[in-house]
Amino acid sequence: MSKSIYKKIGIASLIMMASVFLSRVIGLFREMVIAYIGGAGAAVDAYQVAFVIPEILNHIVASGFMSVTFIPIFSRYLTLDREDEGWKVFSIILNCFGCLLVVLILISMALVPQLIALIAPGLEDQRTIASAVRMTRIILPAQFFFFVGGLLMAVQFSKERFFIPALAPLLYNLGIIAGGLILGPWLGMEGFAWGVLIGAFAGNLFVQFFGARKAGLNYLPIFDLRHPDLKKYVLLTLPLMIGLTMTFSTEFFFRLFGSYLAEGSIAVLNFGLRIMLILVGMFGQAVGVASFPFMAKLAVQNKIDEMNRLMNSTLRYLALVIPFSVLIMVLRSEVVRLLFQRGRFDAAATAMTADVLIYFMVGAFAFAAYTIVIRGYFASQNTLLPAIYGTVTVLLSVPIYLIGMNLLNVRGVALAVSLSGIFQVTVLYALWNKRSHNPESRGVYAFYIKIMCFAAVMGIFLEWFKSAALARLDSTTFSGSLMVCIVTSAVFVCILLMAGYGLKIQEITGLVDRVINKLKFSKTNA
Repeated sequence: MSKSIYKKIGIASLIMMASVFLSRVIGLFREMVIAYIGGAGAAVDAYQVAFVIPEILNHIVASGFMSVTFIPIFSRYLTLDREDEGWKVFSIILNCFGCLLVVLILISMALVPQLIALIAPGLEDQRTIASAVRMTRIILPAQFFFFVGGLLMAVQFSKERFFIPALAPLLYNLGIIAGGLILGPWLGMEGFAWGVLIGAFAGNLFVQFFGARKAGLNYLPIFDLRHPDLKKYVLLTLPLMIGLTMTFSTEFFFRLFGSYLAEGSIAVLNFGLRIMLILVGMFGQAVGVASFPFMAKLAVQNKIDEMNRLMNSTLRYLALVIPFSVLIMVLRSEVVRLLFQRGRFDAAATAMTADVLIYFMVGAFAFAAYTIVIRGYFASQNTLLPAIYGTVTVLLSVPIYLIGMNLLNVRGVALAVSLSGIFQVTVLYALWNKRSHNPESRGVYAFYIKIMCFAAVMGIFLEWFKSAALARLDSTTFSGSLMVCIVTSAVFVCILLMAGYGLKIQEITGLVDRVINKLKFSKTNA
């Protein structure tokens, strides 16, 4: 692969990593505000349930996959210097699927009570159910903004424009926070629901419209149901509509099975999952989003070997999620206390959330790796196989959820999320390697095993260090928890650097070298 492509991926990754970092920080603050106002009780359970029907609609029209399904189609027209035809296809998809989505939203709003009874059958408190119904109806129209915004961002990604799309999650989260802070004192958790609607409009529609205009937006009010690329788009998207992906199944199952557990279980699972996804987003999401347009171009050029090298090297880098996951396991109580324990989120909620967090972190690396593996299929315009195998692995994971829920209660649901994620990404990566003849994949497996062994030993040492060397610090207080986190993290970084240079782990040393070079470059240009 040419150095110029690696450089472009690096720049794009930097933009998206900054976006993901800021989005995760703001998203974390969003969860902190939710915890402060709602605690870990029935009100937050209702708020979380209110997202299920909108997410199902989002899944049906594959709004979250606009970038990965539409980019290959639009990129082909750009490669062939037929951009006008690309905008025609853009308009047809927007008009046809947009109208379908509006109809589905209206039907869903009328049937919300009946649908809530199906997706959260364990809920029995009528006030919680009524609150979930009201908030669902507030959030539902936001799915139209996500759909249109997904297309607008896809064309910007195709033209290697990343800055304005990077603003979408930031504005979305800010909208939720503003809704909660401004309307929360009067409406409670419903204030956050209104914030969802406002944030989706601002970040995914309003701003992205101007970004797409700068990229040459040429909208046409046309409906051409016979256009070959509309049919191609439907064939690409249909498996995603009916298939069960890792992200969708996780968001659905933790709410479904959580509804059968004690009041506040859904809230606790949500807070633990969000902490895990912060780590996943920092490593996996940024690199996955930034690398996909380049993977799509390699696929169009039929350079599968280069795609494999890019995927393998990226997956090896994402193995660094494992030692960071272990660090969070060790600091689970302190991390939850620092983030959430204030307002209505009390010490009992902290203990429950910390308890499930350790089980979520088991599968963090799988969620990060999934962001890359799945994009290999999408870049090759193969959505059928991952949809089939993904759905099969999800369904095979249902017994794990049932067993986990019955044996370990809320912790079992968190563990099932992790085990299901590991199962899914392993199957999809193995299938990709078999189909693409990727002989270097064995090195990836071996590297992950090596990192797991190293992380396990390091975790045992850090747990001992925290309990022995830091025993005098009162970690039940904010200042004590902060000090424990700082000292333990410092020891963690030292161990990681010594292991990186001592064992010559290129992914660690390379990351350090890039950071040092960036700092030197910044000082030189200051």
